[in-house]
Amino acid sequence: MRDNRDQGIVSSMIIFAIVIMLVLAITGCATAVPVTAKFPEPPGKLATQSCTELQKLKDDAKLSDVSRTVTINYSSYYECAVKTDAWIEWYKIQKMIFEGVVK
Repeated sequence: MRDNRDQGIVSSMIIFAIVIMLVLAITGCATAVPVTAKFPEPPGKLATQSCTELQKLKDDAKLSDVSRTVTINYSSYYECAVKTDAWIEWYKIQKMIFEGVVK
């Protein structure tokens, strides 16, 4: 008779322990602090720097000066265009990832 009572106490203690573990597991996943996603910072300083200004011709410029200035300005323009396109692509990808995580 005492064995049955001991088994009943042990069974009750096991059930109680299981209930406590379940309660702790469920409340451990809950948080009272709101979690907010932070948009990533841009990669490096180059991405946030503005493009260089294009060169201007002087009033007494020769044809060779015009040719050199045009060449330099074309190079500057295309360098800026590549940097701007890369920035736009990075931003679009990060925005899609960010919005996918937030939802």
